[in-house]
Amino acid sequence: MLFNVRNRRLSLSRAGRLVALFVIIWTAWDVIQVRRAYFYEATKEPAPFSDQKVFIASIHWTDELILRSHWVSAVLQLAIDIGTENVFVSVYESGSIDDAKGALRELDEMLERNAIPHRVVLDESSHKDEVEKVPEPTGWVQMPESKAYHENWTEWFTLTKGTWVPRRIPYLARLRNQAMQPLYELREAGQTFDKVLWLNDVVFNSYNVRKLLNTRSGDFAAACALDFKIPPAFYDTFALRDARGYAPIMDTWPFFRSAQSRDALTHAEPIPVSSCWNGMVAFDAAPFYDANPLVFRALPDSLAVSHLEASECCLIHADNPLTRSKGVWINPNVRVAYNGSSYDAMNAGTWPSSWSISKGLWLNRGLRWMRALGLWRKDHSKEAKLKAWRRQDPANTESGESCVIDEMQILVWNGWGHA
Repeated sequence: MLFNVRNRRLSLSRAGRLVALFVIIWTAWDVIQVRRAYFYEATKEPAPFSDQKVFIASIHWTDELILRSHWVSAVLQLAIDIGTENVFVSVYESGSIDDAKGALRELDEMLERNAIPHRVVLDESSHKDEVEKVPEPTGWVQMPESKAYHENWTEWFTLTKGTWVPRRIPYLARLRNQAMQPLYELREAGQTFDKVLWLNDVVFNSYNVRKLLNTRSGDFAAACALDFKIPPAFYDTFALRDARGYAPIMDTWPFFRSAQSRDALTHAEPIPVSSCWNGMVAFDAAPFYDANPLVFRALPDSLAVSHLEASECCLIHADNPLTRSKGVWINPNVRVAYNGSSYDAMNAGTWPSSWSISKGLWLNRGLRWMRALGLWRKDHSKEAKLKAWRRQDPANTESGESCVIDEMQILVWNGWGHA
């Protein structure tokens, strides 16, 4: 009897060691394959800009520091590298509470000196002006409850329940559409563009843009970088949805719930997604020239009152007629960041590290297994609210349902907040 128990324990111990050995070998193989793929992609030289015509657009608010340290010089160099005959730079700034206007005036002068076609709009209207307006028919909601917001580092102010406040996303969509206006004016003058490149206030260089525009040899509805603020955590989870329309399952590598998106990421290949923005995104310009042109928008107010929101940077892909035929892609070999140290860390040739690969793959598996087993409780409130909204009116439809999250985002005088 004692002999049988001892044999059973030895068998279990041996089986455990074999399982552990299998896991170690499997993980090591994954690490080697992923690191090899990213190393190989890093050695590939992207195609030159050649004669591709690029419309560069951006909006700004209170981002003087990054403008002066990196962004202004990078945009100037990018425009020079693309070529004065093939580029237009459209910048729209509104109501900054630092000297972002001063930094952009310097960019305006630099572009002028280099004969680069551009428009730099410095709008004097502030967030305070916006929130003190008489409420407009659309783009405003009432506070669902009283809430306090930071006045400064030590003081607070309160918006009481029922107060009319402007929604953040309709405001941002309007600014983005204003930044796009030169595209239409130039078309009337006989000039069109092949690609529209949107830039956040990120650290980047011309090489990053060349790589992005060369994603799938330029065959895409949209192509995005990856963006980072505090590495290794990915930043723009609000706009990103994987190939199956899911939000990221984790904010570190390998990010995705969808096997299709995750597989492309592990091979350092263009990643199929439903939507992305990620600090830098290039669009095929054709849909912006349609008779019914592609524009930025927000969810209707009738959805927003249910405490639902979606990024204009996600909805644009849901509305883009080329999304189905050409696809939306992330190029994992193009990485931008919101400060210099983060950019350097993500472009040092060590991302993803062996540790982040091994840890990330198993954490991702664990999270997916928990979902499959029902151990990760799903929040059904969004689906319930969307279903109730559709019941209210047969005309209530939303093409960007995958973009929707259970939030309410509003403008306040010194930025924005949740309500």
